This record gives sequence, C-alpha cells and structure tokens, in this order.
Amino acid sequence: MESMLNKLKSTVTKVTADVTSAVMGNPVTREFDVGRHIASGGNGLAWKIFNGTKKSTKQEVAVFVFDKKLIDKYQKFEKDQIIDALKRGVQQLTRLRHPRLLTVQHPLEESRDCLAFCTEPVCASLSNVLGNWDNLPSPLPSDIKEYKLYDVEMKYGLLQVSEGLSFLHSSVKMVHGNLTPENIILNKSGAWKIMGFDFSIQSINPSEQEPKFSCKEWDPNLPSLCLPNPEYLAPEYILSVSCETASDMYSLGAIMYAVFNNGKPIFEVNKQDIYKSFSRQLDQLSRLGANNLQNIPEEVREHVKLLLNVAPAVRPDADQMTKIPFFDDVGAMTLQYFDSLFQRDNLQKSQFFKGLPKVLPKLPKRVIVQRILPSLTSEFVNPDMVPFVLPNVLLIAEECTKEEYIKLILPDLSPVFKQQEPIQILLIFLQKMDLLLTKTPPDEIKNSVLPMVYRALEAPSIQIQELCLNIIPTFANLIDYPSMKNSLIPRIKNACLQTSSLAVRVNSLVCLGKILEYLDKWFVLDDILPFLQQIPSKEPAVLMGILGIYKCTFSHKKLGITKEQLAGKVLPHLIPLSIENNLNLNQFNSFISVIKEMLNRLEVEHKTKLEQIHIMQEQQKSLDINQMNMPEETKASNMGNQIDKVFSNLGADSMSNRSDCKENGLLANQRKGSLTLEEKQKLAKEQEQAQKLKSQPPLKPQAHTVAAPVKQTKDLTDTLRENMASLTSQPINKPKVPSSSSFSSLGIGMGISSVESTKRNGLNANVGFQSSGFGMGVGTVSQNIFGNTGVTGMANMNMLPASNMSPYSPMSSTTVAVSQPSQQNRPPDMSALDSLFGPQKPKVSMNQLSQQKTNQWLNQFVPPQGTNSSPLGTQMNVLGQSGFGLQGNPFFNPQNFAQPTNRMTTSSSASNDLKDIFG
Repeated sequence: MESMLNKLKSTVTKVTADVTSAVMGNPVTREFDVGRHIASGGNGLAWKIFNGTKKSTKQEVAVFVFDKKLIDKYQKFEKDQIIDALKRGVQQLTRLRHPRLLTVQHPLEESRDCLAFCTEPVCASLSNVLGNWDNLPSPLPSDIKEYKLYDVEMKYGLLQVSEGLSFLHSSVKMVHGNLTPENIILNKSGAWKIMGFDFSIQSINPSEQEPKFSCKEWDPNLPSLCLPNPEYLAPEYILSVSCETASDMYSLGAIMYAVFNNGKPIFEVNKQDIYKSFSRQLDQLSRLGANNLQNIPEEVREHVKLLLNVAPAVRPDADQMTKIPFFDDVGAMTLQYFDSLFQRDNLQKSQFFKGLPKVLPKLPKRVIVQRILPSLTSEFVNPDMVPFVLPNVLLIAEECTKEEYIKLILPDLSPVFKQQEPIQILLIFLQKMDLLLTKTPPDEIKNSVLPMVYRALEAPSIQIQELCLNIIPTFANLIDYPSMKNSLIPRIKNACLQTSSLAVRVNSLVCLGKILEYLDKWFVLDDILPFLQQIPSKEPAVLMGILGIYKCTFSHKKLGITKEQLAGKVLPHLIPLSIENNLNLNQFNSFISVIKEMLNRLEVEHKTKLEQIHIMQEQQKSLDINQMNMPEETKASNMGNQIDKVFSNLGADSMSNRSDCKENGLLANQRKGSLTLEEKQKLAKEQEQAQKLKSQPPLKPQAHTVAAPVKQTKDLTDTLRENMASLTSQPINKPKVPSSSSFSSLGIGMGISSVESTKRNGLNANVGFQSSGFGMGVGTVSQNIFGNTGVTGMANMNMLPASNMSPYSPMSSTTVAVSQPSQQNRPPDMSALDSLFGPQKPKVSMNQLSQQKTNQWLNQFVPPQGTNSSPLGTQMNVLGQSGFGLQGNPFFNPQNFAQPTNRMTTSSSASNDLKDIFG
C-alpha cells in the first residue's frame, strides 16, 4: 500500500513538474512569473490555476494553464475540437466585462505544450471548495482543504451568480449553457465570479426583439471536454434540443442544491445512456418534494423548487432571483454594498461606514478579512473618509492576531499615522492606543505611534491635549522606559507649564500622578518633585494635583521620599501651599493630613536612627570600661586580639598575612601571565620567611630584675638618664617608680622600654624606636576612631623637649614600663622637673586641648576631693590599650595619676579649662 502511495505521489509530482516546464515555453511567461499550483477550474476542472505576478508592476494575478498532455489519448480531430472549445470560452470571457464575471488580465496564449491566460487573483473554484479536488497538486493546499463556506458567503455568492446571469440574459442576450460549480471561481477576496463560456449561446434575434437561442443536439460520441456537464444541465437541452435563459436558471437551482448539500448534485446522470437518465430525471422533477430539499434553508426552499421545475416558464428569471427575501440578509447586503462602493458619493459612504461597526460582529472573521478589509483600506487615499473608515479598521484589528495585524493591516495603517488632518484621526488613534501599542512592532511604535502621541501633547487644540492626557495612563505600561523618561514626561511637563488652560494643567498633574508607578524612584525624586515647585498657578485644583503627586510618591511602596528630601524640600513647599486662601476646609484638611503623615514618618525614622547611634555609643562605652577594669595581662591579650581583628579587615594583620597578600598578588599575576625566574625565587624566599615567623613563639612581656650594668661603654638608656639627671635641681613630690622608665614621654618612653626589652632578647636597638614611631601612628588612628582632635596634637608633641611640654601633657607624666619586684638602685634626683609644673604659660593650653566636648562617661574618672585631672589622660588610657608596646602601662590608668603640686591649683587657666570640660 505504501509503495502505491509513493508511486502515486511521484507520478503527481512528475506531472506538476511537466506542467511547470510546459508553462515556461508559453508566451505568458514573458510578462508574468508563474508561482505555486493552487487550484483547478473550468469544464471538467481541466484548467490548472497558479498564482503569479506581473513582472513590470509586481501585480498579483492567477495564471490558468491547460496542459495538452491531458488529451493525448484522443484523436487529432477530437483534440482540435477540445482546444477550440477551450479557446472559445476564454475568448468570450475576455470580451465580457462585468463585476460578476472573472476579469481577464492577459488574453489566451498558445504554445506547443499548453494554453495559458491570466486573470485577477484567485482562491479556488466553487467545485474545489465543495470537495472536488481533481487536477489539484499533492499534497493538497491547506487553504482549500480547510476552506468552509459560511452562510453569508453562500447567500451572497448565489446572489452574485444571479446578478451575473441577469447581466448575461438582459444586457448581452446570452445563455451561458454550462453553469456549474466548476465554472464559478472564488477570487482572492471571496467573490463568486462566472467563467467557462465554452458552450455559451448568443441570441440570433435582433436586440430589440425577444431573444431566441439555437441549441445543438447532444452528441454522446464527443469527448467530455467538448460537452457541457449533464448533471447541471436543464432537461430541455437533451429531451427537446432547445434552450433559453430559463435553462441557465435551472442550472442555478442545481448549483444551490449542491451548495447546501456539500457539493452533491441533485441527480447523477449516466453518460452512457443520457436520454434514459434525463427521462427518469424529468419524472422525479415533476414529483420533487420537501424530503428532497430538506437541507436547503426554508426561506429559499420554494424558490429552489421553482428553479428546478420541468417547465421553463415557471422558473424565476435572474432579475427576480436577486430580489427574493433570502438575499435580504444584513451580511449579504453589506457585502453587496461594498461591491458597489465605487458608485457611491462621500455622504453615502460616510453614512454606511458609521453603521458598519454594528454589522461587523455578525460576520465571520475570514469574510471580514477577505472581503471587507481590502475595501476599507482602499479608502485611506481619501482623507475625508479616513475618520469614518478608521474605527472599522481598528475594530477588525482587535479581532486579528498580532501576525495578521502586521501582515494585513499595518502596511495600510502606517501612512495614516502621519496624517494630521482631519483632527479626528488623531482622536481615534488615541482612543485605541492600547491596541496599537500591543500589536505594533517596537520599531514601528517608536517611528510612528509615539510621535503621534507627542504631536497630540503639542497640538494647539486644548481638547486634543486633554484627551491625550486622559488616555496616556491607560497605555503607559506599554511604553518602553527610555521613551517614557526622555520623550513623554518632558512633553507632559511642558504642557503643564506652558498652557493657558487650567484644565490642561490639572490633567497634566493627574496624568503624572497616574504614571508615577511606571517610573524609577530616583527619577521621580530628582525630576518630577522639583518640577512641582516650578508650577506658577495657585488654583485649588492645581494645588490638589500637586498634593496628589506628593502623596502618591510618599505612600507608594516602590517610590517613597527620603527623610532628607521631606525635611529639606517637600515640607517647605507643602506647608506654605496649605495656607493658600483659595483652599476650602476639606482641601486644607487634605494638606494637613499629608503633612502630618510626613512629619510622623520623619520623626520615627530620625528618632530610630538616633536611638541606634546611641545604643552603639553605649555599647562602645561599656566595652571601654570593661577593658579598663580587666587585669593587665587580659587587657594586653584582648588588645592584641582587637588589633589583629582590625588589621585582618585591612588585609595586613600580621607578617604572615602580609606574606600571604604578596603571595596572592604574585598568584594573581601568575594568572595573567607566567612568572619570571626571579619572581619565583622571590616568592619562595617570602614563603620560607613567613613560615619561620609563624613557627616562632609569640613575644610576651616578662618581669625582670634590672641589675647594675657592667659595661665599659654606656648604652642609650644610661646616656638618657644622665642627661635627665643633670636637669634635676629641685625635688618633686611623686610616687616611687622604677628607674628604668622614669623619664619617658609617650614616644621616647616607649622607645626606651622597647630598647631594653629588645636588647635583652638580643635584637638591635633600632627596632625599639621603630616601635615607638608606630605607636604614634596608632595614636592618630585612635584620633579618627574616637573623634578627639587633641590626641594627635599631643601625640605629635613627643618630639618636643621635656621642658617645653604642657603640665598636663602625657609627654611629661611619669611612665612605668616594666614592674620590678625590688628597687636596687637609688633613684636619680628629679627636682629639676619641678620647673615643668611652674606657673609659666604652657605651650598648649587646656582650652586648646578641650575644644571638643568630652564624652559624658569621662566624668566618672574625676578625682573625688576636687582634684584636677585632665580627661585627656583618660583618653590616652584608651589609646594606650589599643597601641603597640603600651599594654599594661599604669600611666594610662586614671587611678595611678600623680597628685599635682599646690602650684597647679592656683593656676586660673587650668581651673577654667577644667570647669569648661567637667562643668
């Protein structure tokens, strides 16, 4: 079975290829390009129909081709008779011109292999549509296979055939002689057209007399293509060898029967015994009842029965058939009106187009697209008709898919987008803007649709501007954001600022308020809200519009107004507006309600922020107090952990981490390109050094007993002691301290203690001074953390001589760097230091040190019995706990401060400074 199907398919394909090659030799191809095989028609469906285009104008046509190979089986004289009949039918059709007859675009051309002529674009023959698929390509075209005739198409098609017969009978005085579904062609728009005049009979009487037609006797020996189709032929042709115009009316009745019965003719004729078949048919026609016509609509059943009557005189004529109630259908009448549209004036057209929207929903979509849409779009060339036609075209567009809209409607609609007159065109487009933006491609929207909206916003007509502003929010979600931001919003703002119409200004504000949700938050805050302050009008409607935008922005989840803008811009603008004299009580209440909401949110947000800051400060204070109450060793350990944590965040927590950073840097470079040999060696050395540092135990402060050095050369410590001892002239009341660090300032003291410790560990003394310098750098970091500008000033004073230091400077205070269990050496004379605490003017006053108000928590360190103590020492205590080499130094504990001399209490400057600080 499969092999048979493949053989049949290959045979059909071969025949189609042969036909195509046959057409290529026909003169028709000089002017026309032949395309796809789409249908078949004519007597016996002998004509193959191809789509085609005219080469010069690209006009679409249908090419009818008769392949002479179909008649190879006949004798030569039979072939000649067939060819003559076909030629006669085409030549007759070419001479006749009527809307109900198929229009010939190019006359018949004959070549050795085929006959061909061109007509208006064609869809199929009625026979193809009714299910007769002879002489069609394989596979069957889907547009024919799925074609279904709607009731309105049947009614109007039969009406068109009746009108064509009326033309032939009344005007041309001609009998068609072979009216069958094969000779009724549906053009591209779905209109029914008559062709196949192979056996037409012209009247032999003069035109002014009653027409009379001569009829040839039926010859069963002739080929079928030389004879009419007997299934649609009136009985008098065969039985009485006569014909008249009523004979065509019988054929119309038989066609109507076939149309309503899926293409089945009323009688099947035995062509071998034609006379016997027609005699039997005559008897059945005389007894035709309702059972035979049950599929025919009831309102036309009696008329079909009359058309099939045996007596020709009883049959209605063509003109009478065009007026029967069956054809008074709204759809059929509408299609008929479109066919005669070119005969109407503008007033008649406008009235018709106004009522068309009520009719369109009653018509099938295919009928509308095939028949009505082309007629509507053809009216776009008439500007006066566009406002009447355009609503119908857009109504059809709503029922089309996006692909159908782009293919069938948009090409004709694009020029209309640019028409500015009459103004109603713009109004209609604005009302259907959501449809246009939904189905129009983005490029066409940007090039045609949105510019039309921009023109409407800039139109001189106030009504157009109002309508546009009212409609924009309905399709704002369909506009792309760049066009909204850069083109649409600026024009709305200009319309609001430049108009002299209160309605336009208010509608502009309302429009902006409705489309805020489609905008970006910062664009609204930076562009829309500042624009509100530029509006000059103070009318209540304008003020309420401004309030509405503020409220929408303020309350919208996606937008919102920051508290900085609320305090700095929004409230200063709204509060004066709220007391405008033009506002009534309700409007004033609306303003006050929004203002209160804004103030409440402002209060809540800022209070929350301050509470969070306060909690963070309290937590920091608690941490500092806990650290000061800890044992020295725990502090040192915690401080070391904190320092490690800080510098680990900075990416330089230890030597090993710095080595890792370098290693990571080299590895990063390695990703970019291969390392050189020197770089690899350097990387290996750094890794080795980092590994050694990691393996060494951490250095811990240990208690020492300082023995008298037995050296021939003096080290740095002894030299400094002797220099400081030479300055001593008067004793000073001070607690006993170990001699190893009695003279150190912040920087130098750190250096000395570090030198001693380093020397004991066998390291170079220079490392100790580097540690001192690093400790001063930490003091600067501490200044940035705690916000005390005095710390840096004092830390930088460590390079000054001791005699020039302020009395309360930590540089001049005694420092215990290493605690010793017993003191073996006599302390040097420190009386010379008393001069440092004299009444002379200090280099840095306490007022300068206390320019910033100290934290409250420092008051707890004020000595109880009115003892003056600098808060700076307390801050330095905090600093000392977080710097290098200062862990466990009792100088930074407030309880270890030395009591000042009596001369210190008499200093008015110091007393005033303390009052400023502690109150």
